[in-house]
Amino acid sequence: MKNMTVSQFADSVASNEPVPGGGSVAAVCGTLSAALSEMVANLTVGKKKYAEFENEMKEIKEKALVLRNKLIDYIEKDSVAYNKVMNAYKLPKETEEEKTLRKQEIEDSSKLAATVPLEVAYASYEILPLTEAVVLRGNSNAVTDGLVAAMLARTAVLSALLNVRINLGSIDDEEFVREYKAKSDELEVNTFAYEKKILEYSPF
Repeated sequence: MKNMTVSQFADSVASNEPVPGGGSVAAVCGTLSAALSEMVANLTVGKKKYAEFENEMKEIKEKALVLRNKLIDYIEKDSVAYNKVMNAYKLPKETEEEKTLRKQEIEDSSKLAATVPLEVAYASYEILPLTEAVVLRGNSNAVTDGLVAAMLARTAVLSALLNVRINLGSIDDEEFVREYKAKSDELEVNTFAYEKKILEYSPF
């Protein structure tokens, strides 16, 4: 999917197929957030006015690139994980053995389908410190790009967490559900607070 054009990906999302869906779109938002952060850093490096932040911006470029590459791969991973859930529900359930196997496959695939978006959420949250840095110390002509990056990171996190939570409803493992719910709730609170802090730096 990462090699699709924007138009092709949008057509794929708009189709009557359930994937790619919100989880993959969350990964796209994270990818674009990292890309914008990287862009602002690139627009800062080499400028005399920002010479004191040169090394920091170079580090941000490297970190943003790593996250961008990581998240772009999650566009496909999320769809693959959800396909496994759908396939599990399609398994036969005539005999007791089939029912047992089907139930276990649903459990395992649902855990994967919750794990992948949680990883997307954490990776997207890691972008927020980068957006904060470029908004505060990056090229002021691109400050709005940094602010958009922060909003996209927030959207990526919260969107991914929705996908975590919907899959928890299909999981019987109570400890797993409690752990993932707690992680999701904490990450959501932290994300809202961090984005609010960054947006308050806006000169507009």
